[in-house]
Amino acid sequence: MQRKRVLPLAALLLCAPALAGTVPAAAASVPAAGPAPAPVPAGPLRILLTNDDGYNAPGIRLAFARLTAAGHDVTIVAPLTNQSGAGTKTSNGPSIAVRHPEPKVWAVDGTPGDSVAFGLSEVFEGRAPDLVVSGTNFGPNVAALATHSGTVGGAIAALDAGVPAIALSTGGVTAPDPVTTVNAMGPTLDFAVDLIDRLSRRARSGPLLPKGVGLNVNHPVVGADGKGTAAGVATTFQDPQALLKADYTDAGDGTWKVGVKVDLRTPARGSDVEAVIAGKIAISPMNADWNTGPADFAVTAALIAGLRP
Repeated sequence: MQRKRVLPLAALLLCAPALAGTVPAAAASVPAAGPAPAPVPAGPLRILLTNDDGYNAPGIRLAFARLTAAGHDVTIVAPLTNQSGAGTKTSNGPSIAVRHPEPKVWAVDGTPGDSVAFGLSEVFEGRAPDLVVSGTNFGPNVAALATHSGTVGGAIAALDAGVPAIALSTGGVTAPDPVTTVNAMGPTLDFAVDLIDRLSRRARSGPLLPKGVGLNVNHPVVGADGKGTAAGVATTFQDPQALLKADYTDAGDGTWKVGVKVDLRTPARGSDVEAVIAGKIAISPMNADWNTGPADFAVTAALIAGLRP
């Protein structure tokens, strides 16, 4: 089952610079999907960590180490194999294979959505995690890439179940050297730790995020070695462009060779693409349903105001 992720409409209506504007009252009144988020306990959070690159990928292992070092109780429930591009797909077979290779790690032979569903139902049975974090992964999940991203899909599965979620991605609009990207995952996760700490402190025993709202965080690769500091933090919306274009070549034998080209157009003002190109961390509020109502852009902007890379 493939579900298209809804764009944050309020942000699209704003079309304004990051951290500016207000949400139209009519849009803000649209109900969010899922049950109300549970109050956040004082102290460390219980985090379900997933991704789309696989349970043993560098990004999720670094995320596990950093979030654990920050004091959080982290459990990996992620795909057994690379599921990049799986989007919000979930399996509908009669069975699913699950491995438990080490403490605090579960590997699900399915999509990020399957992994989150299994984690919420079985690993966290009876008591949902305080937060689902998906990532960090190689490459950006901006513009239309976010719609088809398994990283974002894992976060959407959590939102469908009423659990607050953050999708983390590391990369610019072009693919850097893999080693550089791994280096850049450090700054990405440093920022993620600060962001989660900010959300926890501001929640004051309430929900981490507004009902039905998740965050799609895209951290740029900065510097030749990927270890540079981002130019700032921007509340953004999903840019309305495809970004990538499929290129087909007829092999003459009934098959076609498939390539992909970057088709970068002028980004919309205030969009995730504009922010990442400028070397800024893009944070786009997102929701999980088909309604035209927005994830709350203004509330998200207030939550992250003053954060620095």
